Amino acid sequence: MNALPLSDTHPTDLPLVLAGPLLRRLEARRLVLWLVGRRALDARLQLAWDDPQRGVVEFDLPLDDARCQRLSVGRHAWLHLIDLHLDEPLPADTFIYYDLLIEDDGRRLAIADWAPHLLYPGQTQPSFVRRGRLDHLLHGSCRKPHHPGKDGLLQADALIDATRAQPTERPALLMLSGDQIYADDVAGPMLVAIHRLIERLGLYGEHLDGATISTSEALYAHPAGYYRREDLLPAYTANEELRERFFGGVEKPVFTSANAHNHLVTFAEVMAMYLLVWSPEPWRLIAPRLPELPEHLVARYRGEEALISAFAADLPQAARAMAQLPCLMIFDDHDITDDWNLSARWEQVAYGHPFSRRIVGNALLGYLLCQGWGNCPDAFANELPAIRELLAAPDYQQRLSAEAQDAIIDRLLTFNHWHYSLPGQPLLLVLDTRTRRWRSESTLSRPSGLMDWEALCELQHALLDEPAVVIVSPAPVFGVKLIEIIQRLFTWAGQPLLVDAENWMAHRGAAHVMLNIFRHSRTPANYVILSGDVHYSFAYEVHIRHRDSGPRIWQITSSGIKNEFPARLLDWFDRLNRWLYAPHSPLNWFTKRRRMQITPRIPSRSQRGERLWNGAGLGQVRLDEHGRPSEIHQLNADGSEPTRFEVTEREELHG
Repeated sequence: MNALPLSDTHPTDLPLVLAGPLLRRLEARRLVLWLVGRRALDARLQLAWDDPQRGVVEFDLPLDDARCQRLSVGRHAWLHLIDLHLDEPLPADTFIYYDLLIEDDGRRLAIADWAPHLLYPGQTQPSFVRRGRLDHLLHGSCRKPHHPGKDGLLQADALIDATRAQPTERPALLMLSGDQIYADDVAGPMLVAIHRLIERLGLYGEHLDGATISTSEALYAHPAGYYRREDLLPAYTANEELRERFFGGVEKPVFTSANAHNHLVTFAEVMAMYLLVWSPEPWRLIAPRLPELPEHLVARYRGEEALISAFAADLPQAARAMAQLPCLMIFDDHDITDDWNLSARWEQVAYGHPFSRRIVGNALLGYLLCQGWGNCPDAFANELPAIRELLAAPDYQQRLSAEAQDAIIDRLLTFNHWHYSLPGQPLLLVLDTRTRRWRSESTLSRPSGLMDWEALCELQHALLDEPAVVIVSPAPVFGVKLIEIIQRLFTWAGQPLLVDAENWMAHRGAAHVMLNIFRHSRTPANYVILSGDVHYSFAYEVHIRHRDSGPRIWQITSSGIKNEFPARLLDWFDRLNRWLYAPHSPLNWFTKRRRMQITPRIPSRSQRGERLWNGAGLGQVRLDEHGRPSEIHQLNADGSEPTRFEVTEREELHG
């Protein structure tokens, strides 16, 4: 395989918009959009809605530098970060139509011209609804392109299509709670597509330190570039541990994706991945071909190729949903790398090596630009100038400055404001459970708490005197006790990485503080916790024992959007958990949650009393006027009847 040449694509061969728009943060006086164009676009945003007193209200807003930041990530790829502060509030529970008019060769082109796949039949413009209350949410995590089965995001598209005449039936938002991409688990055909897109768009290269190759171009051309990237580490003793801990050299067949032989490395690879998982347009620009591979890998490649082709075919509907429904996001490990910050020892190994530090940093930079910024633009105001400077000054070979890139990565690795909130009724709080961890002081290899003392104190302060709250925690706060016990056993044996031993109860201090927050007299009466991560779905209702007036907590987990747990294994876990932690089991008194009364809601399609639902899809939650769930559904990716998590006879559990 030859090195990728610098792109000689003529800009007019490319679509005006490569990805987006994605509708991101939406408030009464604020509208945030994200898109990628082939150049810095001269555009205007139009808004229109029907007002009962004034008739049609229209706004035509030029996207000047105050409203739109434009960052070049390649010769023919420009990020557009659109942040509109509005003088007049957007109406609630009303269809608001929008259009992005782009100047091109003296013409003004609308979304219907440059992205007709974003429109439903009969639409001339996309629409959105700002809901007056946060009373209807979609949520999910773990969207792995090469997992067999349909994409759960298509269920959001189908729901919008079915309610196009009913603004109050539109969900208030789509909450993506982790693993929006799998940077550490990339199919061979997806990696080939990434490299073809890098070439076609001229995405910027970079210098690499600490590997056997020194530039991104050398990486793309290397014989180990597909399925054997761990071989690119220098062959000396210090890297043996890095191979195991970072690249997944240890087989992990139960609780996590297996080995990460195609781990994304460069910033260009990360950016190309985002374009390819969010938009159908890049797929029309490339023709991935089978690279030179050993014979034993060709069959694997061909099998993955069919899965990736099916994923790409569904992207128009997924993109349409994300253009017409506010989308908020938070990272989990696979957005960056498996076991990210699992323990202090993991951090020591990964951040102590220049190559792995760059890999983590590039994924984090991609997350900031493609996910984090749209959640809360204000949080990144101090970070963007340095990023803009880095991207504005590639050298004559179109590579980024290694010194400037490393300086930005150093800043991002210590950045502590990835979490955010969305005011409303109820309040939405989205937790960062990855970068502000409570590290073990006694044993560096023990799992870190998912949030440290300071972060938990900030959480409690944000909750004070709120009547109700929706908390987004990528990992469930109240998980399946048996699985957590198995993770603890592996931790005691010194192998937490083998089972992804990351749960709220794995760290005594973090668990104790979190449970105390729920018991605080001034924190909300009603909590809804939305989670993902685990590749199965469930719903628990939680009460504090012996306190009739205490808070009510609902743990609602939906995972994955395009991923599932091994079916037979989960069935055994489900049965054993019900048996070992039945209401009167003495094992309950050894759990950290023994003061909690936990009642599972039963999936409507349960055949033998299962508590866990194993099927890709998207979670749907409706809340009443007090912020309590009135309906909990899993919208199954296969299009079958939604699974309802139903209230049954009260069955008390502790674990």
